[in-house]
Amino acid sequence: MAKKEGYFMKKTVAVILASVAGLFMFLGMAGADELLKPYILASSGPGTIEKKKDEVKASLVQQGFQTVGDYAPYKGAHVIVVSSDVLRRNAAKSEFGAYGAIARISLTEKGGELEVAYTNPLYYAQAYQMKDPLADVAASLEKALGKKSVFGSKKGLNAAKLRSYHYMVMMPYFEDQVLLGSHSSQEEALRAVEANLAARKGGASKVFRVDLPDKKESVIGVGITEGEGADKTIMPVIDISEPKHTAHLPYELVVSSGKVYMLHGKFRIALDFPDLTMGTFMKISGAPSAIEEKLKLVAGGK
Repeated sequence: MAKKEGYFMKKTVAVILASVAGLFMFLGMAGADELLKPYILASSGPGTIEKKKDEVKASLVQQGFQTVGDYAPYKGAHVIVVSSDVLRRNAAKSEFGAYGAIARISLTEKGGELEVAYTNPLYYAQAYQMKDPLADVAASLEKALGKKSVFGSKKGLNAAKLRSYHYMVMMPYFEDQVLLGSHSSQEEALRAVEANLAARKGGASKVFRVDLPDKKESVIGVGITEGEGADKTIMPVIDISEPKHTAHLPYELVVSSGKVYMLHGKFRIALDFPDLTMGTFMKISGAPSAIEEKLKLVAGGK
């Protein structure tokens, strides 16, 4: 009898502990239901890119960011790309984490006004399946630049949907990396990519490069200037809402252990424009393959 009572006592305790653990798990996951959007509008008002960009860079430096690249894809648009020790360390912890080693800040002129916006670290930390949610990076960017509103999606997406994001059935996921080329070593791959960008193969130009600490992985930003995948060709078609999504640019490739990859165009574009209608997507149906062709020229190798 004592044994039976002891058994039921243990079972009751186990059930209570499981219930408590479940409660804590629920409380811990409460933030997972937060709806995230890809961009943050820092400020808007009178101004010009030329007068504002140095001020923006100085503010970012004060919060621990380093400017790794500048890109002016077309008139009235400028993108500042930054990285930081925190971003690089976190990026090194996950597979293909290099995509999340940078943040993009855009300055867009329209009608005498200037919009300053940036990519939302909370959104991309989930979409790139990173180890850390990057709340500290988000706080630092907000302190440097401000936070007027979040935008880029009417409803937003929660963490679970972002970590398994795809535009629709039969469309690619984050894991569906496109292999652009292979080399015998990381060093050889980086040399080839750098040389091809310097030669502007396919009209591509280098915007930035960030190497991850203690890992054979780098992310390289590429400006695309020719063909159906050109930045100035795509953006007028898909960047039709307000505020502007200029911080979508530039495209990037990742060099990892001697192999060169890119995010599938149908994933990369949809992730940055999650509310894009199928009708609009079809207007740039040739862009994903065109981008891939250009970046294959940059990648070189087999």
